[in-house]
Amino acid sequence: MRNFTIYLIITLFLFVSKMIGQETFESRAKQIATNIEKVTKEEKAALKQEVEVVNVQLSEGKITKEEADKKKIQLAEARAIIIEQKVTVAQNELNDLVQQKVDGKIKEKDSTKTYKISFDCKRCGKDKDSIYREKRTTSQFVFAAGLNNLVTDGSLKKSDYRFMGSHFYEWGFTFNSRILKDHNLLHAKYGLSLMYNNLRPTENRNFVVDGKQTVLEVNPINLDESRFRNVYLVMPLHLEFDFSGSKTENGKTYFRTHKNFRFGIGGYAGINVKSKQILKYDQDDIKEKVISKGDYNVNNFIYGLSTYMGYKDVSLYLKYDLNPLFADNKIKQNNVSLGLRFDLN
Repeated sequence: MRNFTIYLIITLFLFVSKMIGQETFESRAKQIATNIEKVTKEEKAALKQEVEVVNVQLSEGKITKEEADKKKIQLAEARAIIIEQKVTVAQNELNDLVQQKVDGKIKEKDSTKTYKISFDCKRCGKDKDSIYREKRTTSQFVFAAGLNNLVTDGSLKKSDYRFMGSHFYEWGFTFNSRILKDHNLLHAKYGLSLMYNNLRPTENRNFVVDGKQTVLEVNPINLDESRFRNVYLVMPLHLEFDFSGSKTENGKTYFRTHKNFRFGIGGYAGINVKSKQILKYDQDDIKEKVISKGDYNVNNFIYGLSTYMGYKDVSLYLKYDLNPLFADNKIKQNNVSLGLRFDLN
């Protein structure tokens, strides 16, 4: 709930300030996102080296297979805790940054600045200083939220997860680059995002790890909540068709973005940052909350297809993971998300 509040504050604030310059704010926020990516890569690399040491010990007969597996799990859990702690610090920094912006402590540059293009246009009869160009590459803060579920053997029928209770959140930053020099239709959209995919099983069940299999089992305790969350750091890439066109004002021509109907097609790829299960229940009139962290046999990598269609800043957003959620389950289940997406200049 705390993270959701942070994202909501950021979204509402950017709606209010979208007509105000935000280069300084964006550059600092992008740096925080870069730090999150750096932390994740460093910890994953460190874990890989530690696992290689264990593998060497196993190959030399210094430890047994069972001891090696136990050490690997302990190392993975330790690195997951470090990643979570460092990402939490970054999230707090982002929260502080937003508060500074709200308090007016961050001075902004003029983001409405245009760049004058001088050229000789004798054949077309126009004054050489009559055409202006807005920046060819702009940036946006992206926030998305909606429903989340698993497609089992190509179908959502008889889903094991609550449709309204299972949801996703995504936030990040994107760059939007106009592909053609003198036409505004095609844009390349790319950036960095954090995805939060939540699943709430039905019928009082929760996930249980059985070797390489991760299955749902009925819990003997009456659960108030059973939630499974996966967090991913991903790099999305879309080809965006923007019908905002251009406008001419006082003899000057401007290219515009996010002013009309637009849609994008593309995909994303990234890594799993953490997986955890949250169980809440009442026992002897005491409310209990159990948080279990681990890999749950979830795929370390994620890649999929995504598309969005909308008007101005708001669009309908659909994502589908091409690889299954669990690496070795006999029944393949792929994550699918549908919701609203906000691209805020």
